Amino acid sequence: MKKKVVVIGETCVDEFIYCEVNRLSPEAPVPVLNPIHRVRNQGMAGNTIANIKALLPECVTLLFSPMKTSIKKRYVEDKTNHMFLRVDEGDNDIEPFKWDKNYKKFIEGADIVIVSDYNKGYLTDFDLKKIAIYSKISILDSKRKLNNDITKHFTFVKLNEEESLNNPSLNKSNVIITLGAAGSMHRDIIYPSPNPQETIDVSGAGDTFTAAFALSYLKTKDIPASITSANELSSKVVSKRGVVTP
Repeated sequence: MKKKVVVIGETCVDEFIYCEVNRLSPEAPVPVLNPIHRVRNQGMAGNTIANIKALLPECVTLLFSPMKTSIKKRYVEDKTNHMFLRVDEGDNDIEPFKWDKNYKKFIEGADIVIVSDYNKGYLTDFDLKKIAIYSKISILDSKRKLNNDITKHFTFVKLNEEESLNNPSLNKSNVIITLGAAGSMHRDIIYPSPNPQETIDVSGAGDTFTAAFALSYLKTKDIPASITSANELSSKVVSKRGVVTP
């Protein structure tokens, strides 16, 4: 039987505008960017879905996200991959998540539910708790200030190192902390990346880790093995430009 994966959260369009930079402006001490080419792809929860489809094409996926999609424009020097500027559009137009019986039905019927919460106003603390309670297995990847009343209902919570430091009072028993090139930590045990790569671009790497861990855990129920697999796959995407899937 095909696995059913539900992803809930805000989506965006990730746009990378690669430029030539050959001179400074005569009007101000800033570089003049000459766009050469553009790359667009789905970001945030959309990138989580893209990773799931890349890693397990035969699974059934369902995405619950706002109707309006924001845009993240990154202006990047083509030669060095140095980002000069990021412009976000549409964050203030995101409508809230509204419960109905279909949400509950699909969440309860999913083998695993991933919440990609970018804290743009789509989900509330109450929504997060309800999603976790109705889920068989749930993973929260969140940018908001969390509390134990939210996180205790999730099977796993994925945070990066900075997010973990911003939540010092959180019970970390179900928290996986990504540490960049150093790997990841769970219950004070560090799991190093089995094949660390040179970091070129970290955009979207957290989505890859979450998707890879979720699918591996769904198959094996082995936390250390799933963290190691997620470490390896996310290390591959940071060695590439832009937002990519493994």
